[in-house]
Amino acid sequence: MPPIYKKLKSLTGNNPICFSGTKIPKGVAAIITSDGEKSLKAKFAKGQKIRTVFDGKQLFVQGSPLDSGKNKSEQLRQFGAAIWEELLRQRLTAVEIAGEGSSYIAIGIALKDYRFEIYKKEPNPYSLNGISILAASEKEIKELTGLTESIVLARDLVNEPANILTARELSRRIVTASQKGGYTAEVLGKTQIITLKMGGLLSVNQGSTKEPTFTIIEYKPKNASNKQPVVLVGKGIVYDTGGLSLKPTANSMDMMKCDMGGAAAVAGAIHACALNDLPLHVIGLIPATDNQPGPDAYGPGDVITMYDGTKVEVMNTDAEGRLVMADALAYAKQYKPALVMDLATLTGSSLRAIGNYAGATMGTADEKTKKTLITAGFDSHERLVEFPLWDDYDTDLHSDIADTRNLGPTPMADVIVAGKFLQKFTDYPWMHIDIAGPAFLPSSRGYLPKGGTGFGVHLLYEFFKKLSA
Repeated sequence: MPPIYKKLKSLTGNNPICFSGTKIPKGVAAIITSDGEKSLKAKFAKGQKIRTVFDGKQLFVQGSPLDSGKNKSEQLRQFGAAIWEELLRQRLTAVEIAGEGSSYIAIGIALKDYRFEIYKKEPNPYSLNGISILAASEKEIKELTGLTESIVLARDLVNEPANILTARELSRRIVTASQKGGYTAEVLGKTQIITLKMGGLLSVNQGSTKEPTFTIIEYKPKNASNKQPVVLVGKGIVYDTGGLSLKPTANSMDMMKCDMGGAAAVAGAIHACALNDLPLHVIGLIPATDNQPGPDAYGPGDVITMYDGTKVEVMNTDAEGRLVMADALAYAKQYKPALVMDLATLTGSSLRAIGNYAGATMGTADEKTKKTLITAGFDSHERLVEFPLWDDYDTDLHSDIADTRNLGPTPMADVIVAGKFLQKFTDYPWMHIDIAGPAFLPSSRGYLPKGGTGFGVHLLYEFFKKLSA
């Protein structure tokens, strides 16, 4: 569980007090000594980001003044991560925060405190007991708590090993979260998926001994500001071997439990909306299975029939994510959505293009929606880079024997070609977000842990806040 956020009417002086910049917050000025005040107002050394000051009775952890040319909220979140490191060093388990940007500092501390150690006999015993924020409102505390819990939900889902987080278990945990959050989650099993003729999901599942699921999440508050829902689609490949097109490179399967990062982001984002009472009707669709090279596995050269009747020539079974996503995108048409957004760890091409610092996006939504989404990415520091959806790329998906194929003839621009494939199953305003890079990190970075980051939850929450405002 993430640390507990608390509101403070005044600083207690019983815990380290944290703030950013050399301007001393009002609450701090009331308890500091003259020597301490002098030290806190002193200039930071060049390159120094954080310092501790002890005035004889009180410990202060102070961040350097913000760089006006950089993202203010992200600097404060990173300061929060640095505070956590100092608290760990001194084995301090509670902290008080004052001054401007306290909420950003608080969530940086909380997210840095995250660890996934449930399978260790002796997990790290250190953990924060509480993060207290001076002059915080009930609304701020509730929002921080809900957002943090939702990011942790997504991180936990991504970090679970695939032998435990099967498609059924993923669905079960989403149902559990929905019961806590006060929204609905319906799980369709294999029989229902067969009835629906979801050929993409069923084909990918053919090599597996475990059944697929299709989970429908719905958050519909009475005061929803949108008449037509926003639909989210999350890729739920709980483990990806590549199928018969077995992944060929060394260590390439080591992280493939993370191939359901899109599903985790969708589940986390809707959970955040519900916990924070956003006035927005949101539906989530999560097609889930593993992709295995079993005796009945689908293979290159197969032609499969999708949910909407489209015939697809399979060129590579490791391009499976787009097949299960396509069924869900076609299924979304029945909701007559105002907007559909899909999130998926879809292509290595996106990782090679922009690394793990951002997601790739493209789509047919209007420019206002795109701008709002990009802005939400910068505000949350879950940034997006827009790629083109030019018709030229359609030629890469030409098939001689079927309506289309699932992979282009070369690896070039596959991040875009994959998007063009998904576009064929949409007839509504749509945005595609490829999170293959930032969903799972090989090492920790600031408040982002090694492993599952929960990328997409904060992004979508910020986007929905702007959309419902």
